[in-house]
This record gives sequence, C-alpha cells and structure tokens, in this order.
Amino acid sequence: MSLYQHAREGNVDRLRDALASDSTAVRKRAVELLGELADEDDQATIDGLLRAATVDEDAGVRGAAVDALDEVGQEALEQLLSELTGGSGSEAEWVTARKFARALEADRAELRIAAANALARLDEPSALPAVVGALSDPDPRVRLRACHACGTFADSRAVPGLIERLDDEPRVRRAAANALGAVGTDRALDPLVDLLEDPDESLRRIAAGALGNASNPKPVEPLARALGDESAIVRNAAVYSVIELLSNVPTEHSHAVRDRVVSELKAADDETVVEPLVEILTEGKQSRQRRNAAWILGRVADSDSEAAVEALAAALDDDDAQTAQFAATSLTNLGGPVVEDRLLDRLGTERPDDVRAKAVFVLGQVGGQETLNRLEELTDDESSAVRKRVFSAVSKLRAGGA
Repeated sequence: MSLYQHAREGNVDRLRDALASDSTAVRKRAVELLGELADEDDQATIDGLLRAATVDEDAGVRGAAVDALDEVGQEALEQLLSELTGGSGSEAEWVTARKFARALEADRAELRIAAANALARLDEPSALPAVVGALSDPDPRVRLRACHACGTFADSRAVPGLIERLDDEPRVRRAAANALGAVGTDRALDPLVDLLEDPDESLRRIAAGALGNASNPKPVEPLARALGDESAIVRNAAVYSVIELLSNVPTEHSHAVRDRVVSELKAADDETVVEPLVEILTEGKQSRQRRNAAWILGRVADSDSEAAVEALAAALDDDDAQTAQFAATSLTNLGGPVVEDRLLDRLGTERPDDVRAKAVFVLGQVGGQETLNRLEELTDDESSAVRKRVFSAVSKLRAGGA
C-alpha cells in the first residue's frame, strides 16, 4: 500500500514506520504527510518528526520535518527549538520573538529554519529586522523560510532584501516574488514587471497576479502583453489583475487606465480575454470587479461571443444596480443576432420587471423586425416600467425601419 493510501486512511503508524525507510524520497514524503495529519496531541508523531528534523542524514528530509512540525502547531515547533538548543521544553521564553530572532543566528541550519517558521507564525513586528537579515542566510532553506516570513509581515522595510532574492535559486525567487506581492506597495511591485518575461512559469503567474494591486497604471501595458503568454494560468492571472487595476487605481488615473486597458485588451486574443472576464462577472464577489468586467466585455468581446452575451444578459438581474446598468450598456455596444436572441428570451413574465425593462431598452437599440413584432405584443404589459420601455423601443425600431 502506498504512503498516499495510508494517509487517506489516517494510518499514521505506517507513516511513522516509513520514517526509517532507506529511501530518502519515501522518508521525505512520509514527513510531509505526517505534518498534514498530526495534531498537537499526537506526541508519538511529533517525536518521530523531531528525530527526522534532528538526525536524518538528508538535509531535505530535515527541512521538511521542520516544516511538518510547524504545520502541526506552535507547541511542536517549540519542542524542536528546545531540543536543538538543549533547553527544557518548559522554557517559556522560547515563545517570545526575541528568543526566536536570536535562534536565527544559530550554527545549525535546522534551528534557523525553525526560528524563521516560528517568527512567521508569531507575526511579531519587533522581529522583522532579524527576519530580513535571514534573507541573506548562506542556506537556501533558511532564505526560503525568511521570504515566507516577510510575506506574513508584509512590511515595506523588507522590500530591498526581497528584491535581492529575486536572483536566487528558483524556490527562493518564487517565495520572494510572493512576499513582494504581499507587501503590495508600488516599490515592492515594480520589480515584478520584469518577471512577466521570466522563463519560469510560476514566477510569471505570481507577477501577473500581484501587479493588480498597483496604485498606478504602469503595469497595464506589460500585463496586456502577458495576455499572449503561452501559459493559460498566466493569461488568466493577467486578466484578473487588469480588472483589479481598474478597481484600485486612484480616481485621477482611472480614465487613462480604462483607455489603455481597452486598447490593449482589444489587441489580445479574444478567447483569452473573454473567458476570465465572464468568470469575474458571473462569479465575482466584489461589485466593483463585476462592474469593470461588464464594462470591458462590451468593448472587447465579439458580438457573436455567446459566453460574453449570456453573462451580460444574466447580469441585467445583478443585485448591484451599476453592474446591471453596465451590462445593459455593453449589450447595446455589442448588438447583433446573439444579443437579440438572448434578450428576447428574457421578456417573459417570470423575470423581474426591472430585468425585462432593461432587456426591452437594449432591444430598442439593437433589435430588428422580430424584436419589433415581439415588443408590439407587450404594449399592454401589466408592468408600467416595461410598457414605458416598450413604447420607446417600438418607436425607435419603427423609425429605424422606415
């Protein structure tokens, strides 16, 4: 039976047995699974992880065991720190940030790893200088955990050290990029623009996802270029960030950003752009993001894009009035047979009156003879709001066909 199957069945005894395997890969995977399964009351597993963290011959296994103890909980990590330093497990001072910070200067790498993990968990601001110092640790495992801790602190004082780590080995680079994204200031985000061209797909995705937090329009053009990335996850992250930029930029920049966004998105592959925009409009939780998605879809989607039209038509019933209004405007901009068909389907009395009224309004702008015939049947509709829109729409359609 595989380790994965043992984990699925919660068989921690077999996983602990695997810690004695001759295979480094098996021991490392067993350690990782035990970290996911164990809790702070499972002392037998904690003891096994402590042995792996302190005496295993492989540095990768020792580091994974430290992370596993961190995942088990703060008390397990404190036991490791006590064991590595020779202190008693009852020494309360090990829970203080000052003690953990001091441990970052220990000779043993596993102790420094544990200390960095502990400081990330504590999130004690006074420990930040020590964590930033650990970004230059000679052991990449410590630098990696220091980057994770800096991401937890999300303090701009860590930015210079994190930028230096962007030239480190792959795992550290990714952690540094994530941490810079967590800090989120323009100074932290600026170096991520160059990562949009990096050969590492994960780094491109991290950069594309983080740049939506910028407070200026500078990332719009590089993000738009990222819409042509060979990786679908990078393209998707870029679209989400473009929407986020529209939501976050200061009012004085918003018009310029909108113009640049539409210009760049129009030049991108339609399917790449439309799919995430539709997802944001239909599944997004923030009104401002749905509004922007509705607004952009009407300017970058093709009129025969069924996915875009269906999402916009459904948004006529959005709880947010502005999103519903943007959806109506975008449907008017798109026009065409697909829009007409979808809106005709929304004229039934089972729909809310305000949705039917919006549908009638748009149909008055884009409809043809079929729409005119259908609207003439609604001149006696029970809803005054619908009747008002019908009279106006019928007049426009008759005048257009004259």
